[in-house]
Amino acid sequence: MKQFEYTIQDALGIHARPAGLLVKEAKGFSSTATIAKGDKKSDMRKLMALMGMGIKQGDVVTVTVEGEDEEACAAALEKFLTENL
Repeated sequence: MKQFEYTIQDALGIHARPAGLLVKEAKGFSSTATIAKGDKKSDMRKLMALMGMGIKQGDVVTVTVEGEDEEACAAALEKFLTENL
């Protein structure tokens, strides 16, 4: 299991366009990726669940990745978040 925290920098938080790209990134791996904010948790492959979390600028999220390619998946998701959100 790989886990990391990230503070959202984007002024709009996780909104439609980057959420769609984030879901696409997560679907590229066989590992299961979840994102958590406070007591809310969502599968990163489910767009509506991800957007329904209401993640805003300044929120700290915890990403957890489990599976065969968790190293590569966690690295790719962390890179995506840093570059886009």
